[in-house]
Amino acid sequence: MKKSSRMSVIHPHAAGVDIGAEFHVVAVPPDADAEPVRTFQSFTGDLHRMSDWLKTCHITTIAMESTGVYWLPAFEILEAAGFNVILVNARDAKNVPGRKTDVNDAQWLQKLHSFGLLRASFRPEHDISVLRSYLRQRERLTEYRAAHIQHMQKALMQMNVQLHHAVSDITGGQSYCQW
Repeated sequence: MKKSSRMSVIHPHAAGVDIGAEFHVVAVPPDADAEPVRTFQSFTGDLHRMSDWLKTCHITTIAMESTGVYWLPAFEILEAAGFNVILVNARDAKNVPGRKTDVNDAQWLQKLHSFGLLRASFRPEHDISVLRSYLRQRERLTEYRAAHIQHMQKALMQMNVQLHHAVSDITGGQSYCQW
């Protein structure tokens, strides 16, 4: 008795998206559309057209690689449209060696996702993501503030303004005058 080596499809209505800076290549199952691979620019209007096309193809779940920050707008628009969107680490979705194209990557993602072979990366809830971005921005601004204060202190020293002898904090915090 021969064992079947054929894998079963877990997600029949799955799509794969190869994310790029300027455009995204989207692949759907071959029977979902006469043109199962399409390219959309990364502008908001194009992302909404991509979402509309995926709806007409009866797609329910989408896999995309997490490429820099370029995936964020597409992810949010597709998720808001009601799709189950999973973010995949590029290492987990490596294509077989050979000629690499955006079309091949999108088709490979679609195929792996349809067989249920992709693991979704952790993505916190929307409110937590927003909070985390605020905290990162605050940390960055605090770092910039420190660097700018050092630049002011250096400029004052170069002009021989010995302000550091009169005040302990040139930004107006604690000060003590010895005159």
